[in-house]
Amino acid sequence: MNIENFEITSGVNKHQSASIEKNDRMIDYTSSKKLSFLDILSITQGLNVISEFFDVNAVVTVSNTGVCAVALGKSLDEALVEVIDSNPVDYMDANVIVSAEVNSDMAKMLKQTNVVVAPKFTKNAIEYFDSHDICYVTINTPLKDYKKYLSEETRVTPLGTLVQAPNLGELQKDTFKVVSKAKPTVEQIEDAVFAWKVANHVKSQAIVIAKDLKTSAISQGLQTSFVEHALNYACEKTKDAILASDMPLTVYDINAAAQGRVALIIVPEASKDVIAAADKLQMAIITTGITNILY
Repeated sequence: MNIENFEITSGVNKHQSASIEKNDRMIDYTSSKKLSFLDILSITQGLNVISEFFDVNAVVTVSNTGVCAVALGKSLDEALVEVIDSNPVDYMDANVIVSAEVNSDMAKMLKQTNVVVAPKFTKNAIEYFDSHDICYVTINTPLKDYKKYLSEETRVTPLGTLVQAPNLGELQKDTFKVVSKAKPTVEQIEDAVFAWKVANHVKSQAIVIAKDLKTSAISQGLQTSFVEHALNYACEKTKDAILASDMPLTVYDINAAAQGRVALIIVPEASKDVIAAADKLQMAIITTGITNILY
């Protein structure tokens, strides 16, 4: 189904009509079925994340526009297994966005999902999806070029129309600093960059806990106790893990992370009190010097 101007299946609520209009900033994609308003938003959210990892095997699950889990793997199948292990509950009926071709074996693992999004599908995978009435979306535009299509963020409000440039912030060597006495390993830094990239695309206040290039908790949009919420969800998987936050943390947050035996925290900035608390607990801290707040 080529996307032109047409009415989509439904708005967020059944009594709301909705449509999608073709514009000159669209990527090239096709869908096997008509998509809903929420499908479009969820797929976009997943593509925002997967575009950070376009050159590796990556899998993202999204439910109701919220990022549920992200994982990288030596193969796409391995990344999918890790995503399911990270958040098996939200995997059911989720939108799954992947960075590489989906084959028939992987298609069978995606039977219980809502929409599958990939750059390419094998003929056998398509036949399997068609026979099981599963919606699949093919992204024909190379994922490495995806960010070129990001447009200004626009919100029409009763107070006026807000317009903001797209967030294209990237980690910079001159602001990326280890500010603690404890020094992270190379593997921990890789996990920190991974967690930071995921945190860029989840609603603030965002906390991402990750280890071995796999999320174990994603907390977003909470106003209070957001650090503890993520730690409680990750449970024992916080040991030696990375905690990424899109907001500066407090000494209380550092102590909570220490109780979960978190090894490294990556944040936009850290106060002297926070750094001192981390040093006392032999916890490493990386500051990025940039924020990536998403509302």
